[in-house]
Amino acid sequence: MNNNYNGWMNYETWVTALWIDNDQSSYYYSHELTKLAQEEHSQKQDRISYLATLLKDWIQEMNPLADDANLFSDLLNAALSEVNWGEIAENFLTDSTVSS
Repeated sequence: MNNNYNGWMNYETWVTALWIDNDQSSYYYSHELTKLAQEEHSQKQDRISYLATLLKDWIQEMNPLADDANLFSDLLNAALSEVNWGEIAENFLTDSTVSS
């Protein structure tokens, strides 16, 4: 991990993890997804990969500009493409293991 922004790979990854952790409904839903990844996969790397996909799909589904074609949707999509979903997933799985 290249800790370039507050211990995270980049700003986009940090701010995404921050918002998920600090928004109550997102926090609880991310914990449900984390639990699902733990139940579905026994190997650490499989859990990380699966949870990363779940998180990415979930956030992309919530994108209010997904169907728009304009400057703002392009900028948002560019930022989301920089998010290291595996890093977020690994962090959530580690936190879940510690708190269990």
